[in-house]
This record gives sequence, C-alpha cells and structure tokens, in this order.
Amino acid sequence: MLEIRNRATRAAPFPLAAETIGGVTIAPSPPRTRLSLRLRPLAAAGIGSVAGLVLDGPIGSTSECDGRRALRLGPDEWLLVADADEGDELAARVIGALAGTVHALVDVGHRSCGLLVSGAGAATALSAGCPLDLAPEAFPVGRATRTVLAKTEILLSHLDADTFEVECWRSYADYVRGFLLEAARGL
Repeated sequence: MLEIRNRATRAAPFPLAAETIGGVTIAPSPPRTRLSLRLRPLAAAGIGSVAGLVLDGPIGSTSECDGRRALRLGPDEWLLVADADEGDELAARVIGALAGTVHALVDVGHRSCGLLVSGAGAATALSAGCPLDLAPEAFPVGRATRTVLAKTEILLSHLDADTFEVECWRSYADYVRGFLLEAARGL
C-alpha cells in the first residue's frame, strides 16, 4: 500500500498570492495530490483506464474524471493529479486496479507546486521562455508535456483556451513565478 508521509507538506499551496500584470494572471494552483505512475507500455495498452482515468491515450494527452487528471508523459509514465484530500483514495483505487500488474506508484506532491497562468496573453508570456509552439493548433487544450521555461524544467498543461498550468519543483517556484511576471510586464 502507498505510504503517505508529511501530508502537510504535500498539501501546502504555493505561498504567494495571485497577481495580474498586462492582462495575464499568475496564481498558485490549489493544493493537490500528485502521484507518479510507472507502468510498462504493453501493460498500459491492456489496462485502458484506472480510477476512471484513461491511461492508453497518446503521449502528451490528458484524461479527466471527477476532478482528477492523468497526464501521459511518456510511454511508461503518467502523473495522476487530484484534490489534496483525495490522495489516499486515488492511490488505493490505482493499486487495486493494477493488482497483479508490475507498476510503481509514488507520491511526488511534496516536490512540486503549480502555477496557473491565464488571460489573453498567457501563451505569449509563456513563450518568452518556453521553446514550444503554444499556438492552439500546435499545443491544443488537453495537451501536457515536459519542457523548459527559461532555465527550469517544467510540466506544462493547456487547461482551457486561455489557461495553462506550470508545474515545477518547489525550489524553483519563486524563479518561475518571477520570470512569468517579468514576461507579462513586457506584453
């Protein structure tokens, strides 16, 4: 069974308030459970979905069900995201669904935090430091991938027409937020 330690750290939100500059709002994501799931690609193809989340979608896709999300990051890797208080339940459902299947499920919520970047200039602000083409045709709603923002590795998700979520390690959060605020000032 998944052992969850230091729940307060996992659930702690990013400590700074939302700020709007140049029509771009940068706000902390709500507290979340983040579980890293590793599963062999052939096993994933046979599983289909777990806890209502589709696992066999293409790499870079997301699946949503009841406020939970599965981000497919690679052929054998997913990030499962849910409200902070749903971690134990989600972990139990995943473990139960994958019983008998070799997998790894690790709580990584303590290492990461998220920032919501929204507004008409959100993609432009992100493009100041991200090499991806963030045009809707190239990076549509529902896409998620690892990339970089300035000098920092991030996980970028396109949530809706004008909203992106940037996940980064907590130790880089001040830098990422500062970079995005500076980029928004330039709009």
